Amino acid sequence: MKRILLLVLTNVLIVVVLGIVASLLGVNRYLTSNGLNLGLLLGYALVIGFGGAFISLLISKPMAKWSSDVQVIEQPQNADEAWIVDTVRKFSEKAGIGMPEVGIFEGEPNAFATGAFKDSALVAVSTGLLTGMTREEVEAVIGHEVAHIANGDMVTMTLIQGVMNTFVVFLSRVIAYAVDSFLRKNDEQSSGPGMAYVITTIVLDIVLGFAAAMVVAWFSRQREFRADAGAAALMGRKQPMVNALARLGGMTPGELPKSVAAFGIAGGIGQLFSTHPPIEERIAALQSA
Repeated sequence: MKRILLLVLTNVLIVVVLGIVASLLGVNRYLTSNGLNLGLLLGYALVIGFGGAFISLLISKPMAKWSSDVQVIEQPQNADEAWIVDTVRKFSEKAGIGMPEVGIFEGEPNAFATGAFKDSALVAVSTGLLTGMTREEVEAVIGHEVAHIANGDMVTMTLIQGVMNTFVVFLSRVIAYAVDSFLRKNDEQSSGPGMAYVITTIVLDIVLGFAAAMVVAWFSRQREFRADAGAAALMGRKQPMVNALARLGGMTPGELPKSVAAFGIAGGIGQLFSTHPPIEERIAALQSA
């Protein structure tokens, strides 16, 4: 229930902010009496596309803490917590990034990294991961998450998402305007867009949105290979990461919030929409590197 509420509140926030920005900049007046103003439409698409992506990035860390109920380790209370914090610190120093916040959340085996900036990120691991893997395997998973941060994957994926969003908003409205104009070409009394424009825009936003999600998921899968290699480099050898992946392949990974699913150790639904490659492919790529 909390995740559903979070998703609704996030979407409302993004829509409200983008609506205000669009109104202030005047970029939502792309439909004029003379037709479609492509310049204004492109500006509108950029504001909506990149604005939504960057707002999601900026609030990704508090969202992740709330939705996964992450308990940030302010001061280690036991040997395990101290070891996790020390491991993150060791890898962060080796990767040349600032010390991330470190947290633990209840759930099946998984872990994730999130945050808008390299030097103020968050690395969180689940209780299922800590109890289901050896320390060396957990260390490899932590290295994988630190590699995501060091590689700037959060910002990279945000930029890709922004580009895809912009294309969706722009193309759906251009095509909708063309469809609406064609259907109303003999209607001399009409002014402004008709119902065909509204309906076509909604349909194309959904259809093109699915296509964009496939592209974003493909890029995400490529980042996973790089993060696996980054973990191996941080540990100085490949085998711990190979072992961690093999162990994960025999487990049921825990569900992560949508905002951080691409930066977990496993996840995704369906090959085309999966944010992670199959475990077998990841192991093969790591062993052949």
